[in-house]
Amino acid sequence: MKAVILAGGFGSRLSEATHLIPKPMVEIGGKPIIWHIMKIYSHYGINDFIVCCGYKQYVIKEYFANYFTHNCDMTVDLSDNSVKIHSNHSEKWRVTMVDTGLNTMTGGRVKRVQPYIGNERFCLTYGDGVTDLNIADTIKAHEKSGAKISMTVFKPAGKFGSVKINHATGMITSFLEKPDGDGNWINAGFFVCEPELFDYLPQGDDTCVLEKTPLETLAKEGKMHAYKHRGFWKPMDMLRDNTELNDLWNEGRAPWKCWE
Repeated sequence: MKAVILAGGFGSRLSEATHLIPKPMVEIGGKPIIWHIMKIYSHYGINDFIVCCGYKQYVIKEYFANYFTHNCDMTVDLSDNSVKIHSNHSEKWRVTMVDTGLNTMTGGRVKRVQPYIGNERFCLTYGDGVTDLNIADTIKAHEKSGAKISMTVFKPAGKFGSVKINHATGMITSFLEKPDGDGNWINAGFFVCEPELFDYLPQGDDTCVLEKTPLETLAKEGKMHAYKHRGFWKPMDMLRDNTELNDLWNEGRAPWKCWE
């Protein structure tokens, strides 16, 4: 089974870092966030990846093309230009990196990698979020649902503390730090897809936004399943998100680290 990772956007809300590298290459604990995402999938036996590249794609391609250089101790003998790798920190990954265009929208990017997927079920996610989601359970739930696509959904906490006030006395009667948000479930960006998804993505239309007409149509037709995740999930949208994720990792409290 393959996992498709959307990694071609500009990441403009994280411009402090993405003016030099694409957002999936922004690091958590010294490793790109895309590496963390791939480690999650790999823990559940998915080691065949298709990366939808776009903005500064050469950075992603260089990283995986020279994975040993980035992750292993090595000796370069300049007398004969030989290279010796001393410690093998490789992964059992097969990584296909596809140029899906600089300005292509999410639906257009997925459609462009159809030839690399073929007629088989696949996972799909964004290259900027980590979770303690059990991928195997999402696949099982998807199979049971009979849907054409399953979306992991998440109910976020509110950004601010909530208070209840006795308006007659002006006294606060209860306080709750960061309660549930507005009660709505949101797209957490981890999908399990049947190949029929491609039928909802128009050929040659790079303006197609996956989260608009394709998913809205699938939902209206009753072909979209929701997998409710109540654990940890965090996208890296802003610099403060990157800081929080690095703090969790550096303190040994990263909930998404399911591997040894």
